[in-house]
Amino acid sequence: MPKNLVRDWMTPNPVTVGPKTTLPEAHKIMKERKFRRLPVVDDAGRLVGIVTLSDVREASPSPATTLSIFELNYLLAQLTVDKIMTHEVVTVAPDATIRDAANLMLKHEVGALPVMEHGKLVGIITESDIFRVIVQQPDAIA
Repeated sequence: MPKNLVRDWMTPNPVTVGPKTTLPEAHKIMKERKFRRLPVVDDAGRLVGIVTLSDVREASPSPATTLSIFELNYLLAQLTVDKIMTHEVVTVAPDATIRDAANLMLKHEVGALPVMEHGKLVGIITESDIFRVIVQQPDAIA
């Protein structure tokens, strides 16, 4: 029997950052862990946003800047993810089907969905996970 629920393919207990995490810290986590997205949770554990590698890159200064490297580093160290993250996050339940998750991603043009259960972040499912389902269990999306 094919596994076709989000809970079967999501990454459970995803790495998260807080809203006041600096841009360099978030970028370091993404680079070291090879992530392209990080859910942002507040001190109470509530999902308040998501920050992507694209968000980080867009917030970085242009190579044509006239600022010195010291000025750039200082300014970047002051920038926190709550200033650049997506605040209205599209989420999915763990009992949703893979097809439902894929449809949500297409509809909202996002590459990942935080997985929420009873108001808590329990996982994340990405477009790579959807591709993995298609390759490993094509019947799961029928």
